[in-house]
Parts: sequence; structure tokens; C-alpha cells
Amino acid sequence: MRLPVTGAPLWSAPMSTTSLACRCGQVQLAIEGAPILSAECCCNSCRAGGDRIASLPGAPQFRTPCSTPYVLVRKDRVRFVRGAEHLRQFKLKPDAPTRRVVAACCNTPLFTEFQAGHWLSLYASLWPEAARPRMEMRNNAGDLPDPAVLPHDIPNHKVVGASFIVKLLLAFAAMGFRAPKIATAGELRFSNAGNS
Repeated sequence: MRLPVTGAPLWSAPMSTTSLACRCGQVQLAIEGAPILSAECCCNSCRAGGDRIASLPGAPQFRTPCSTPYVLVRKDRVRFVRGAEHLRQFKLKPDAPTRRVVAACCNTPLFTEFQAGHWLSLYASLWPEAARPRMEMRNNAGDLPDPAVLPHDIPNHKVVGASFIVKLLLAFAAMGFRAPKIATAGELRFSNAGNS
């Protein structure tokens, strides 16, 4: 008896797992498979959010002078394997469409999440420098006072590159157009009254 040929392999190789942790090691996460893409964001929101995180005691270095490097991953491929009780979130404004999540144990920035998004923008600083995915592009360069200060080592897009949108849409389709929820353990409190 002959099996029908469907064009799809009967098996696939197991996905690799990347293990990451906050600076003190109390929060650990695992990522299955390859990232969707890696990009730096120069938008006003990421820079303002970065300023807030950088003001936290002992916060590690996680950004460049003009941008925040992210590694975008599917939400359904991220697991917090330890320390979820340390996850704290904040928004720049109550109605902001994004939230940023920090490991409150050591103030390590973990990810930025768009409301109802199907991906997490993990801070690239979570990876050891030698293993950090190479940045593919810079987005929202038009938000900078002077975009000419950016190096030309990767494409600098005024808003977002077309390949950025295409890769996110393909990942969304592969996920069955689902956007899993990522829970945190509460709100991040800033000691400076002006940042509360």
C-alpha cells in the first residue's frame, strides 16, 4: 500500500530552546525556536519607557543612545520557568497601548508588549553579547530630533520597514491568529514621585 504524498514532511526536527534570565537569576525564561526578527526602535515611547527603566536602582544597561534593541518572539513560544512572581508592569499613561515588564528583583527590563499583540519584544540585553541576535533594522527613526546621528550599518526606517510587518503577519498566521496572555504579578512602583 502506498502512502499519499502530501508535500509535508512526516517529522520535523525539534526546535532549539534558548534559556535567558534576569541579571540576578531569579527570573528565568525559555524561548522555543527562532525569533521572528530583531530590530532597534527609536520611537518616542520606547525612549521615554527606557528613561523610566534606567531610573530604577541598579537597572542594567539595555539601550543605545538613540534606540532600544529588541528581539521579537512569538508569545506561544515563551515560558517563564522561574520567578514569575517578580514580573512587574508599567505603562507611560493609563491608556497607553503598550506595557513594559521588568524583573523587580533586580530591575532588569524583560519585554515590551503591544496591547492584544501576538508577540513579545524582549529586550536584546537579556542575551549575552556574544549570543545576541544581530539587529536587522531600526524603526521609527523619524521620531529622533536628528535621524542623521544613526549609523548606516543596518536599514534605518522613518517609521517601520515592510519586512517588519510581513514577518509579524506571517508569525500571526502560524499561530492561528491567536494572541496568548502573559500575566504579571502587579504594577511597578517608581520611588520618584514624578514617575509614579
